[in-house]
Order: sequence, then structure tokens, then C-alpha cells
Amino acid sequence: MTALSFSRVGDGFGVTSGRSWARRIGKIAVIGAVVLVSACGLPRSGPSKKEIFSGSVEKGGSSHIITVDDRVNRAANFSPAYGFGADFQRAGQVGADEVRPGDVLGLSIWENVDDGLLASMGASSTQLQELQVDSQGYIFVPYAGRVLAAGNSPDELRRIITQKLETQTPDPQVMVTRVAGDGATVSVMGKVNAQGVYPIERPTRSLSSMLSRAGGVSIEPEVSVVTVKRGNASGKVWLRDLYSNSRNDIALRPGDIILVEEDQRSFTALGALGGQTKVPLGNESINAIEAVAMVGGLSTTLADPKGVFVLRDEPQSVARAVLGRNDVYGTQRMAYVLDLTKPDGMFMARDFVIRDSDTVYVTEAPFVQWQKTLQSILGTASDVGTTSRTFE
Repeated sequence: MTALSFSRVGDGFGVTSGRSWARRIGKIAVIGAVVLVSACGLPRSGPSKKEIFSGSVEKGGSSHIITVDDRVNRAANFSPAYGFGADFQRAGQVGADEVRPGDVLGLSIWENVDDGLLASMGASSTQLQELQVDSQGYIFVPYAGRVLAAGNSPDELRRIITQKLETQTPDPQVMVTRVAGDGATVSVMGKVNAQGVYPIERPTRSLSSMLSRAGGVSIEPEVSVVTVKRGNASGKVWLRDLYSNSRNDIALRPGDIILVEEDQRSFTALGALGGQTKVPLGNESINAIEAVAMVGGLSTTLADPKGVFVLRDEPQSVARAVLGRNDVYGTQRMAYVLDLTKPDGMFMARDFVIRDSDTVYVTEAPFVQWQKTLQSILGTASDVGTTSRTFE
């Protein structure tokens, strides 16, 4: 039995089949779907190229949109480098035998008499162990008094004590040994196999030798960064550069703090790429082409190769060089644009260095949104058609 519905025709009522009524409902629904899709937008990976450009400083936004060329590459390829300052590099090695406040010394004294000043009855020598050098650099030796030990080598200190004792006992023989104390020491911590406080001795007067004394690093050498803090100053270096360049193998000073960490520098990849993730930089210099390749390259079904952006905050000096202006102040938001559809664009991307905290973003191709809109409309129409058939 065919369903009937009434429609007004002229001054009277006509009779329309349910199937015709459903088709009209379907047409209305398709038109509504177009309007709805246009009004609400569709899912996407981020802003379009046009939307990014609309946020430029020239259009009232807060970002400078810069097309990358050779001049921009030269100005923007500034990368903070690790290394030690001149104060660290000029510091001479600590004398391995130099006595310092906090050191612990051992004294052995022989007297050339049967009944000496210091020796016990029937003994020819006296052992004075664990004499700690006080904060002013002195030790106390019986019959020699308060002796300045700091700044002298054990041999020099031996001569000083001998001279003081020979007025009290004939031909004294003195031997001074240096026991590891808390004087000339450094602290080694972080990603090493044996954290601790170590004395600066003859084999461990340089940074590399002290790291070896601490058992070496416990992480991959390629991502290891070594920081040395000395008073209010500090410097850092890649572990690999420490061993490849002798200038980085600085001499250690008492009180130095050595910290080994895993490098935390990274960039973020977003948009129409093979992957969206945070990527560690490591100790290599990475360019824009390599950055895109590290996350699987451009998505062949989504990406607009004319819309590859590198977003970063530039310090004032670099921003002025890039913009060719001296009237910008403070850190500036920069959006560098790379067009990979041109041979020159590929070379520009190859020469553009990625820095810590950069965001590499690739926009979707213009037709992608149209394709999504069409699929959404057709999907809506299909759903309506299915609904219409239920009335038949």
C-alpha cells in the first residue's frame, strides 16, 4: 500500500506519493549539508597557509612571515654553540702535589738518638697520621709548632718541618705523605657510572681524565653534554667535542662541579607530515630537509609543498638581520616559509638550519579541504538516501 500525503495545489489539496516526498526531503538535506559543512568547517591538521599569512605583522598580527632566500639563510643560521670561555681554557693545571686547606697529611719522623723528642721508648720513629690542614692552611707538629702547609708541595713541607725540628733534635729525618682529603677535590654527578667527590691527583687533573675516574658516562656519547660549574661561571661542551678538541679538555680547579646530562634540545613536527612528534636534535646540525625526512617526509595525500613553515622566536639581533631593520626590539615571532616545489626552494631548505624549540609545520594542500567537503556532502547525501528508502 502506497503512503499518501497532502499538498496544497491552488485553492485545494493534491495527493503526493511518499516516494516523491522523500526525494524532496533528500534534496533539501543535501543543500543543508553543503551549508552546514561550509559553516562549521572540517577536521584538519592545523591552520592553512592563507590563515597563517593573515596573522602577519603587516595585517595586524604578531608574526613576521619571511620567505627564505639566500640572504635570510645567512642571517638566520645562527646557532648557539657549546664551549668553554677563555677563563676556563687559560686556567693552568693544579699542581698534583700542592697542599691545600682541607687536605689530610701523614708525617713520619725519625730521630738520630735513643731517647728522642717524639719517639716512644725503644722506638726510632714517630708516625703522625691524618693531620688535616685547617681552613687557614696550617697544621700543628709537636715541637715544630704551627706550620703553614698550604701552597707547598709535600717535599717543600718536609724541608720546612725538618728545619724547625733540627733545633730540637739532632739530624731529624721527615717524610710527608698526602692523603686524599676534601681540599683539592671536584664533584662529579649526573649521567656517570660512579658519582662522587674525587681528589685532583696527578692522573686526574683534566676534565676527560676525571670523567674516566668516575667510570665514564652512562648514556649514549652522541647525546652527552658535559657542564662544568666554577664559582659563578659555567661552560658546557659535547662529550664528543671534548675528546676531539684538546682545547675543550680544560684543567680542573678545586671546587669544580662536573655535571653530565642528556641533551634536551629538540624540535616539534606538526601538520601534513608522515608523523607529528617531538624530535631530539642530538649533537648534529640538522637542516629543514633533514627535519622533514626524520618524521617520514611530506604526506603525499595531504601536504602542500609550497606551505612548509619553520616557526621560532628570534632574538633581537637575529631578527634585525633577517628583517633588515633596526626598529624592532626584543624577541620576535618569525614564520619562515619554504617552497619545495622549486629547485631553489629545495636548496634553501637544505641550507636552513633547525634550532632548539623550532616548530616545523606543513600546511594541507588547498584541494584537500575541498575533497573533505565533497566526501562529507556525499556521505550526508548517502545517509539521506538511506533514510528516504525507509519511507518507500
